[in-house]
Amino acid sequence: MKKIKLGFIFVVLFVSLVGCAEQKLLEQIGLTTLLGYDLREDDKLSVTAVVRQVNPEFQSNVEVISAENETIRGARTVINRKTSKKNVTGQMRVVLFGEEISKDGIAHYIDTLSKNSETSGGLYVAVVEGETKSLLEYQYQEIEDIGIHIFKLLEQNIKSEQMISSTIHEVAHDYYSLGRDVALPIIKRKDEIVEISGVALFNKDKMVGKLSAENSFYLKLARDFHKAAMFETKIPKESLPASQTQESQEDITVVIDTISTKKKLKLINPDTPEFDMQFTVRGRLLEIEANMDMDNPKNVQKLEEEIEKSMSKNLAKILVYCQEVDSDVFGLGEFYRSSVRESDLTYEKWHEMYKDAKVNFKIDFTVLRSGIFE
Repeated sequence: MKKIKLGFIFVVLFVSLVGCAEQKLLEQIGLTTLLGYDLREDDKLSVTAVVRQVNPEFQSNVEVISAENETIRGARTVINRKTSKKNVTGQMRVVLFGEEISKDGIAHYIDTLSKNSETSGGLYVAVVEGETKSLLEYQYQEIEDIGIHIFKLLEQNIKSEQMISSTIHEVAHDYYSLGRDVALPIIKRKDEIVEISGVALFNKDKMVGKLSAENSFYLKLARDFHKAAMFETKIPKESLPASQTQESQEDITVVIDTISTKKKLKLINPDTPEFDMQFTVRGRLLEIEANMDMDNPKNVQKLEEEIEKSMSKNLAKILVYCQEVDSDVFGLGEFYRSSVRESDLTYEKWHEMYKDAKVNFKIDFTVLRSGIFE
């Protein structure tokens, strides 16, 4: 019994000491939750850090601190000189790149982040329209911590499959893979609102183009798969029965809640090269700008056919644009390399082939149910 009491006293003392050490540690450091990188006109690096600091009463405040230097480490040193507490990056959740630095090249930063032992594999990477500094330093009335706000903005849209995922682990994988280019979410500020406005397309480490945020659905469809994502598409008014589209003036907008998607990719001609990309999509019809009788099997079949055509057309348009800007975000080169033995494929050789690559998109779409009720 005496031993048990002594053991209990030891545990209590240990917990108390650890608690004191943790409190003292938090009082001495600043937690960097977000870093933004911009390129100045004199080619110097501008770094903006969002730092949360905790006082002895465990109340916290957020500071946005900027610094300029030739290197990442140098800029972080300057930032440390502007604050009373040492900044640590163990709680960093997001890294943002301004538009200019994204066009100039982000290879060095991706390499540094991916090899940093303090960096979490779940760290999100994104591009900002314009400069990160102006977005982060803006005095928001309703946003207390812009770093956490942007993290939750990305996390919520990625988890709900409205945007492609862009963790540092995924970005580094795409960058170092032969035949697959990087794609990142684009963030912009419009007055008080911070929103995801599109997708940045890269060739190697340089941003070369943009897609709208709506096209992220198709990009994720081609790169990965969906479990539960909503998307809109348009079908020609004349393709549906005239009696059910009288009130519609233009093309019919259809809103789909996808239940599941599957993809099959096949190389059918290595010389062109030519691929078959087949998708099996199961979805629920949430909304349609027409008074369609969905109890009629013929109407359902016709709607499915038109959605298949619309999806194939949208995928083809995105691929053409990606070929124009020379960004293989679909990962066709990666599949080609794994399919053709002894291809001796290089990045340069593949991109010469990529501009003439042909993809036959085939969609098998099924409406599982209409709305909540059968």
